[in-house]
Amino acid sequence: MTEQTQYPRATPDVVVVGAGIVGLACAWAALRDGASVTLVDRDFEGDRTSHGNAGGIAVTESTPISVHGLYWKAIRWLCDPLGPLALSWRHVPAALPWFLAFRRAGERARFREISQALANLNGRVYDDIVPMFEDVGFMDRFYRRGALTVYETDAAFRADQQEWDFKRELGVRWRTMSSQDVRDCEPSLAPVFRHGVFLEDWAHIGDPKLLVTRLRTRVQQLGAKCVAGVARALDPSDALRPAVLLENGERVKGRRIVVATGAWSAQLARSVGDRVLLDSERGYNTTLPAHGVSLSREVIFAERKFVATPLDVGVRIGGAAEFAGLKAPPNYKRSDALLALGRKFLPGIDDSGAVKWMGHRPATPDSLPVIGRSPNASSVVYAFGHGHLGLTQCATTGALVADLLANRTPGIDLTPYAIDRFS
Repeated sequence: MTEQTQYPRATPDVVVVGAGIVGLACAWAALRDGASVTLVDRDFEGDRTSHGNAGGIAVTESTPISVHGLYWKAIRWLCDPLGPLALSWRHVPAALPWFLAFRRAGERARFREISQALANLNGRVYDDIVPMFEDVGFMDRFYRRGALTVYETDAAFRADQQEWDFKRELGVRWRTMSSQDVRDCEPSLAPVFRHGVFLEDWAHIGDPKLLVTRLRTRVQQLGAKCVAGVARALDPSDALRPAVLLENGERVKGRRIVVATGAWSAQLARSVGDRVLLDSERGYNTTLPAHGVSLSREVIFAERKFVATPLDVGVRIGGAAEFAGLKAPPNYKRSDALLALGRKFLPGIDDSGAVKWMGHRPATPDSLPVIGRSPNASSVVYAFGHGHLGLTQCATTGALVADLLANRTPGIDLTPYAIDRFS
């Protein structure tokens, strides 16, 4: 048997369920704290959401997706089958509570509360993620070059000014750019953008999949054991040795359990009586290895709701949000639509060898992750629901989870991220 199918003989201090970027960061932080760790995942080598993200360290994204007015824009977007938002009508009954809560998240007082909670996480991202990158040997693929948001029209630029001003109150550093500034900053862009906003503190990495691979290798070097299997439920009845129940009937026991299974986490939370509004916000992209254009940093196309990132493995053009559940097959026409936008705004881009991809972003309606202990099982700690910010907030989430596992007071108040906000 390989190491990934052998069970540790002694009961580990922590069982982390999920070996995506968040689960691995939790395992890394716990191991560095001196804990023994077992990782459980259905397929350690298989594709996952952490592999296909846009690579952005998006510390400036400190407002929820449900900005004022977006709910009605979203209804219009649904009329375009290849627009930035899609909803499978078969999924509507299951998604309706999520969308109702999403609308409430845009109400003024709640919007400000959520934004402060996001800013509290994002404000410490580099303090947490840089040591992790240093430890796994990833600093040579970590690019702190800022990011550029571009606008085609005066109206769209003016419409976003209130949100930009609010982000500045939250500590986000940005500056406006003229059309000439935009061209000077990124000459490969089509000369159609009238305004830009330069985000000083944004960064990106060169290869999200490689980061996952290196981090998994590092946690194994630090002593983590890997168990391959699909987790179907948690059994906290033995408070000293709670168990993860696998589909094959096996039980993986530990003194604490961390649930970090992304968009699949709701089932495990439900097994201990915790309710959460969590859905898969399916994202699409196309990676162009032979792109032939010069791009220095991530570019966010404000009106079209997509991004282009210069990764080491090619320019990745991604975006879109599709709500169709965890089981519906991918609709790669959405990748094609994003690629068409890439051709339009990055003229001359070479799309030969293009690689299409779809992943399940674990989305909560208020854009806040779920971080904290289960109110129904003190041995269970949650770390999921990061939406678009899994890479950005992974190391910070790991540090906060490590505090809980060691019975330390976390560096920030975890109340806004508690799962009981959905009760």
